[in-house]
Amino acid sequence: MSDFEDHELDLASRLRQEHHQSLKLWLRMLSCTVRIENEIRTRLRAGFGITLPRFDLMAQLERHPDGLRMGELSKRMMVTGGNVTGITDQLEREGLVVRVPDPNDRRAWAVRLTPAGRSAFAEMAAVHERWIDEMLADIPAEDKASLIALLASMKERLRVDEER
Repeated sequence: MSDFEDHELDLASRLRQEHHQSLKLWLRMLSCTVRIENEIRTRLRAGFGITLPRFDLMAQLERHPDGLRMGELSKRMMVTGGNVTGITDQLEREGLVVRVPDPNDRRAWAVRLTPAGRSAFAEMAAVHERWIDEMLADIPAEDKASLIALLASMKERLRVDEER
């Protein structure tokens, strides 16, 4: 791909001088996120034969060894319950997750990683972390720290605005 084509595909390239600063910020963040996400999607598919949503579901379950209810998974992944059900069904057929009765509600089910799922995710997560590190390697550590702090502050402000 030429530099010109690459520039044309960059969401932030549509910005003009008169655009509002907040819009510029939003488009720049989105552009960076989409580029990284697309590369991770490609690498996960090529390296592990797995989709990003399946990886994300397993990541949520890895953080919660006792499992999560489908509604909680849906909320955390910011997708519909139907999407979570489809992904869970696939992972369950492959022996990577299992549905178990929720200990707090006998009418509900939770999803948790199986030992095979935990092992597969550990391998993928280690490689995923290396990929992210490679992609962001040229950004100085102090810039990363500044960006982390700024984005944490932004996230908190957005959370407060949501609560109003």
